[in-house]
Amino acid sequence: MKKFYIETYGCQMNVSDSEVVASILKNAEFIHTEKVEDADVILVNTCSIRENAEQRVHGRLNIFKQLKKKSPHIIVGVLGCMAERLKEDLLENEKVVDLVVGPDSYRLLPELLENANTGQKAVNVYLSQEETYADISPVRYDSNGVSAFVSIMRGCQNMCSYCIVPYVRGVERSRNYETIIKEINELITNGYKEVTLIGQNVDSYNYSNEFGKITSFSELLELSAKSFPQIRIRFSTNHPKDLSDDVLEVMSKYQNICKSIHLPVQSGSTNTLTRMNRGYSRDWYLDRINAIKRIVPGCAISTDIMVGFSGETEEDHKETLSLLEVICYDFAFMFKYSERPGTYASKNMKDDVPEEIKVRRLNDVIELQRKLSKESKQIDIGKKYEVLVEGFSKKSKDEMVGRNSQNKVIVFPTKQHKPGDLALIEVVRCTSGTLIGKLI
Repeated sequence: MKKFYIETYGCQMNVSDSEVVASILKNAEFIHTEKVEDADVILVNTCSIRENAEQRVHGRLNIFKQLKKKSPHIIVGVLGCMAERLKEDLLENEKVVDLVVGPDSYRLLPELLENANTGQKAVNVYLSQEETYADISPVRYDSNGVSAFVSIMRGCQNMCSYCIVPYVRGVERSRNYETIIKEINELITNGYKEVTLIGQNVDSYNYSNEFGKITSFSELLELSAKSFPQIRIRFSTNHPKDLSDDVLEVMSKYQNICKSIHLPVQSGSTNTLTRMNRGYSRDWYLDRINAIKRIVPGCAISTDIMVGFSGETEEDHKETLSLLEVICYDFAFMFKYSERPGTYASKNMKDDVPEEIKVRRLNDVIELQRKLSKESKQIDIGKKYEVLVEGFSKKSKDEMVGRNSQNKVIVFPTKQHKPGDLALIEVVRCTSGTLIGKLI
């Protein structure tokens, strides 16, 4: 039996996809290994959303090239978004690559690997309008045994001008809700305590059965919460133009739905949002934030911020900073714009913000958000939270680490808990990135 090794880069969807790949290969009698030097097949599941993500993969391929020189029988495959975007270029320019497979072609992996074993280069990057892998039970090969991702849909069709995702993942497809409920039930049977429903835009989940009955995301969320009151339920990622009050009402209704929302804004300037083709204005976004705070009091809010997009002025940048101060996010992912070949922006908009200005604006955002995150954590001191234990802290085997409903990391000393337990914790102090608590 041959062994496969897989590395995953990028978003939660890629993690979920790698688990699907592991299931498909396991059924084809491959064995997963965590040691790359033991593998007969090395797979890299890739991300194309930013240039540095692709550069990391190119660096790893250079390392795998050295392994292949020592063991010529090894098959190296590139999966996912880079495979879809670069296709045959990977085979031509990266002499180490034998296999290139897009995100909708994983069912064909055993057959493609057979072809690669004969010395042929194998490529399949067909984008499907139906594939959701709904019938496949993912193999959680890299899991903590406590939390798991459950993919509810695939693809994206928002067509943000800077984004490559619609071109490498295809159109939106919602998965049959019955298979989602079945997968969650399997996770509970295997001891999992928390699931995160994931998609490029979960708010646009819209499954229609053979009789034309439509299930919306708010209905799926409520069905999941009612069916499995014993576990925590999270979801990501939301889109501001689609986040409805219905979803928020369901969140407020069920205690086991975690009170945390990731709502990417990208920019605080309506002018920039229009050029990005985000589908909402600054005022619309603030309305959604106010709805969250009104309907789900105490809900943590995180976001994505991009600086330096085409045409961004200093006034646009100031509007982004002012939005941060108005909302006071608990956490943010912050980036500078990097043009992605094939996007609308790359073809029709000039990347006209100088690099040094992008760096300065990014540093402005990081510095402000660091201050806001610290203030958010200081507000938590003295509060009591139910924490789902995930494992030991990195610094000590006498401390455990877990997350509260608001998705905030809390470290606390204990010798009586194990992963999967719930612990009542009082926050006593904080660092820049972590809450420190004591067991109650």
